[in-house]
Amino acid sequence: MNSVTPIIEFLPSQGAEETSLCAELTEILHAQNLSALFQPIIDLNKAAIIGYEGLIRGPSGSVLHSPATLFKTARLCGRSTEIEYLSRRVILGSFSKLFGNGKIFLNISPDILLQQGFKTGETLKYIEEIGLSAQQVIIEITENIPTVDYSQLREAVLHYRSMGFEIAIDDLGEGFSGLRLWSELRPDYVKIDQHFIQGINLDPIKRQFVHSIQEIARKSGAKIIAEGIETEAELLIVQEIGIAFGQGYHIARPNAELVLHMPTEVYKALTKHQTQEQQHIHNSIVTVERLIRHVAPVRPDCLNDEVYERFEKSSDLISIPVVMNERPVGLIGRFNMIDRFARPFRRELYGKKTCEILMDKSPLMIDKSVDLHELSDLILQSESHHLAIGFIITDNDKYVGMGSGHDLLRLITTMQIEAARYANPLTLLPGNVPINEHIDGLLDASLPFVACYFDLDHFKPYNDVYGYQKGDEVIQIAGRLLKDICNPKLDFLGHVGGDDFIILFRSEDWEQRCEKLLKIFGETSPTLYNSTDRKKGGIRSEDRQGKKIFHDLLSFSIGAVIVEPNQFDSYHQVSSAAAVAKKLAKKIEGNSLFVERRQI
Repeated sequence: MNSVTPIIEFLPSQGAEETSLCAELTEILHAQNLSALFQPIIDLNKAAIIGYEGLIRGPSGSVLHSPATLFKTARLCGRSTEIEYLSRRVILGSFSKLFGNGKIFLNISPDILLQQGFKTGETLKYIEEIGLSAQQVIIEITENIPTVDYSQLREAVLHYRSMGFEIAIDDLGEGFSGLRLWSELRPDYVKIDQHFIQGINLDPIKRQFVHSIQEIARKSGAKIIAEGIETEAELLIVQEIGIAFGQGYHIARPNAELVLHMPTEVYKALTKHQTQEQQHIHNSIVTVERLIRHVAPVRPDCLNDEVYERFEKSSDLISIPVVMNERPVGLIGRFNMIDRFARPFRRELYGKKTCEILMDKSPLMIDKSVDLHELSDLILQSESHHLAIGFIITDNDKYVGMGSGHDLLRLITTMQIEAARYANPLTLLPGNVPINEHIDGLLDASLPFVACYFDLDHFKPYNDVYGYQKGDEVIQIAGRLLKDICNPKLDFLGHVGGDDFIILFRSEDWEQRCEKLLKIFGETSPTLYNSTDRKKGGIRSEDRQGKKIFHDLLSFSIGAVIVEPNQFDSYHQVSSAAAVAKKLAKKIEGNSLFVERRQI
């Protein structure tokens, strides 16, 4: 919701009412009597809060309490720049004092954005002074603006991006300039006006409009935020369309405090429709979240006697986290405390003192989104006691639970056994069974992806001339190169068999990743031959009729099929389409990428 109104024409003369309002506005500016509210913005796929829109309010009980009246009056009185700067400082300052995590969306008028004072970095300097970073701040530009010099605005946006800010445009669809603004500025976020969201479950035209906007966003790299979600039905339709983020009264109203957890009914609505196939997709990259065990924390001022009593009552309790304002500050291990208290006079000496003096002030703390294998590496690199005492699990630096070394080892062992059942023995990459399961999971979840079929050209003659051992080495090298171009959190790499591989890309820059592979393999391929064959640019070998044929150096052919939701019914159809694309790619000489863009 935008707190900045469109620029209105400045009035050359004022009546008594306007004079009174200007006087009241002057008092507000002098006393800095504004307050900030925050409305959460949630990730509709992960069912998690990713940030907040900062809103401003005038003094309670005043006619200028409403942001619309406040900013209209500021323009009328020629004080719009002052009120915008003060609003910005109030919102950012309040967000910092509330220990705000995630993104903070700031409404800024385009004319203010173009002012020289803003360009000099005053806001950036203030952000750093209060402990925030530019990466947290999204500059939200209203869509409903007067005539503006797009070239100047585009230049300004590039300047702010260079400082680390992200850009959003607000209320798309409210006026007529939104689509051009989107095209000119290429924002990171686009907010759809609440008109198109409210009642979307009952209006097919609104649904088609939002679906079209989502398609544009997917191809341009922008993330869509649906404003004004007021019912569960609207929430679920927006989620079904594939919109990334949402905000509205159904999720939470603007509040002076930061809403840290979305309502239970909203969370359940967003997650209850996840199918087993969706769970399979999420579990293909297993994170620390799977290890969470809730252990009630204590505060730093809790007495050591009280902590000791908890250990005595629970024989299976290995450690207790120490948490202050939701943030972990230490960890108390069972054996360390019992050992200290077992010594003469130690309990009498320490029992009535706070646990802060006995806690480990540098415990191992891991975010719940960290990959399980990354966690294993961290534990191996850390001190040995972390494996025994456990580690604190956080979500955006806030305590959510504990994890143990025992649970980590058990889960990794289970994963390794399961993976080994279907892995290709040469590359240890997933084979046909998990590949097909993953494709069906993506289809059933109605998630867009790109199926890329990779095939080595001239591999058989190479294998015949250089032998199977060198051939196996080539396949292993190819597997490693393919793994390097994947985003492990989004993409799935499988080994179909022989010299055939497949990647199911969900990375938006999949085409650039493929081009990177072709470039690297083009440089690698000559090194796989002896100097004589390298100079000749290939090898001679017999075909099935015994005829000597010259074969070029090894190269990669990639056939890509862009898979949209509801386009295919099963992995059979996807794999068939990818195989056809691969055959067309192989007709192109050398390292090649063929993208099937025809309607299938």
